[in-house]
Parts: sequence; structure tokens; C-alpha cells
Amino acid sequence: MEIIAEHGQILLILGCIFAFFMAWGIGANDVANAMGTSVGSGALTVKQAIAIAIVFEFAGAYLAGGEVTSTIRKGILDPELINDEPQLLVFGMMAALLAAGCWLLIASMKGWPVSTTHSIVGALVGFAAVGISVDAVNWGKVGTIVASWVVSPLLAGTISYALFASVQRLILDTSDPFKNAKKYVPMYMFFVGFMISMVTILKGLKNTGLDFDFGFGSKFLNAMPLAVTAGVIIAVLGGTMLSRVKEAKDPNNNRFASVENLFAILMIFTAAAMAFAHGSNDVANAVGPLAAIASVIESGGEVAKKSVLPPWILVLGGVGIIVGLATYGFKVMATIGKKITELTPSRGFAAELGAATTVVFASTWGLPISTTHTLVGAVLGVGLARGIGALNLKVVGNIFMSWVVTLPAGAGFAIIFFFILKGIFG
Repeated sequence: MEIIAEHGQILLILGCIFAFFMAWGIGANDVANAMGTSVGSGALTVKQAIAIAIVFEFAGAYLAGGEVTSTIRKGILDPELINDEPQLLVFGMMAALLAAGCWLLIASMKGWPVSTTHSIVGALVGFAAVGISVDAVNWGKVGTIVASWVVSPLLAGTISYALFASVQRLILDTSDPFKNAKKYVPMYMFFVGFMISMVTILKGLKNTGLDFDFGFGSKFLNAMPLAVTAGVIIAVLGGTMLSRVKEAKDPNNNRFASVENLFAILMIFTAAAMAFAHGSNDVANAVGPLAAIASVIESGGEVAKKSVLPPWILVLGGVGIIVGLATYGFKVMATIGKKITELTPSRGFAAELGAATTVVFASTWGLPISTTHTLVGAVLGVGLARGIGALNLKVVGNIFMSWVVTLPAGAGFAIIFFFILKGIFG
């Protein structure tokens, strides 16, 4: 308690700096993954992808980031074991943020698409097991998170495979691909608008003070009319844009060139959906530990099981994410967008929408999945739809190896930083 009273302000300031650093790493690494498919397929330029991410990443982080944040903060560590020494929780959360931020910086410099969720969970488990007690870790919750790392790429891969298979059947493998694309693409646009609207209404509006009740009994049913309306608006807007696109003769006699141009328009919407979904899910990795730090310091040393998440913490996380993408996201973007499999706008659309759907579901359920795993699984699913030969298995193997290294790297850095902070302030 004395340490919190004496050094509380400086610890909170350092916690904010470390959280911003961690959020910067998320932007440089994970958001680059999310935008890599759009850039790699040629649907968006790097500058356009960054502009879309700035708006929708921040919106997702602020409007819909609260549910996952509570899972990261309260689900992994048992606060009962550190009630008498709240400073250990503060040191540990600071160490976890700094450790994860350092690993993400290293990975981003190398162009490795690693999991920010792996990084922060590994860091939290590392400091808790060594700095407090093995019993301080909720191993059941950790096991659930680990299971999600397997489930999320499989789910995203399956959805993306199905989406691209539907594109092939309805559009690409028909006698008039361009005509059928203009017919069916608005349907996909409706799905994008509907999906994002549902997650925003169901869980994001609680952070804004807005609520809607049409008397249908459940929140899900109450959200349906607005989500359907949003989906229709997006579909109509997209259909209007598509109506202006004319089929052009391709000098290389590529009958799909004009079709891919239509999907490039569609990817504007899926890129926005992916950015929103990523912001809502992965902001927790940066602001969850900071929320715990702020809660302990502002209460004078009380380790509360539940605490209100201040809006300024979500703002800090959202800003850090978009700064990271804008300043250093290009390296990982190139890895995910060009090196796993050859992406066209139609393939990139299926991968992005499949990944976004998976992340949105996970965010709604409060499950901190890895966006990296999800997106890689989605890209693999699209590649497999064309056969195993469409995948660069060497690159895929290197990515999997980087995932394996991430957990122990996060844990190792966190243990070192925990004892340094404890030595300075303890």
C-alpha cells in the first residue's frame, strides 16, 4: 500500500507509456496483418489502407473494445493471491506491457506476423508464475485461450473457403462473370454491413450510453432491424457504385479483369469491416493491463474484481494502434499480403470477410483470439480453395515457427522487466 501511495502517479504515467508502446506494436504488426490482404491483392494502396484503418480501428477499439478488455484483465490472473501486495499486480502489468511491446517491435522490424494476444498472455503468465505464484495463474482460462488459437484459424479458414467457393460458383465459373458479379456482389456487401452493425449495436453501444429497445425481448432481436437497415444501405450504396463500372477489354484477354475490379470496390467495405473487428478485439491486449494498473492506483491499492473501464484508456489504445500502423506497418503488410499465396481482389475479399466474421464473433463472446492466427487461417483457406500448390508452404512454416517463439519470448521479457521494476520501486 505504501508503494502505491508514494509512487502511484509515476507508476500510472509509466503504465500509460508502456500501454501506448504496446498499442503501437499492435498497429505495426497485427493491423498490418489485417490490411495486408487489401494491399497485397492490389485493391488498396498502402496510404488508402492506412486511412481506412485510422477511422475504423479507432471506432472498433472505442465502441466495441470493452468486452474483450475485461477478459484479458480479469480472466487470466487470480487477484485473491495479491490482495496484500497490490504493487505486484501493478509491476507485473507494466512488465507485461513493456515485454509484449518489445517483442512486437523486434518482430515488426523482421517482418514477422506474430500474435499480439500470444505476446501479452505469455507475458502475463510469465510474470505471474515466477513473480507471484504458479497458483496465481488461472490455467483453465489460459487453456481456453490456447484452444481459441487453434479454433480461430480453423473457423476463419472454413468461412473463407466457403466464401471463395461461393464466389467461384456464383461468379467466376459462369459464362458471364462480370454480369453475375454485378448481380451478387451487393449481397456480399449486405453481409458486411449487417455483421458489423450487429456487433456495434449488441456490445459497442454500452460504452456510448446509447441503447435501443424495440420491444422484441432480447438484445439480439432488438438489434436486427437496425443491422438489416445498415446492411441494405451498404448494399444499395455499393450497388450504385458498381453500376458505374463498365466491363473493359483486357489487353491480356483476362476475362476476370473487370470482375476483379468489382471485388476491389467490395474490398473497401471488407477492409473497413476487418479494421473495425480488429480494433474491437485487439485493443484489449494493450488497455487491459493498463485498466488493471489504473484501478489499483486510483483505489489506493485495492485489487478489485470488477472496475469501470475509463473511456480515456480505450482512446489511448486506439490512438496507439493507428500510429503504429501508419509509422511501421509496411513490413508485416508485405509478408501477409504477398508471400503466403497469390491474392486477387476476389480472394482477398473472401479472406478478409472470413477473418472479420471470426474476429467479430470472438469479440462478441469476449474471447481474446489471435487476429494473426485468424487472418493467416483465412488466407490459407482461400489458397486451399485453389489447391495445396497455391500455398507457399515454406513461408507458412516460418510463420508458424514465429508463433511458437512468441509465447516464451513474451514470458521471458516480462520476468526480466518485472524484477527490474520491483527492484526500482519495491
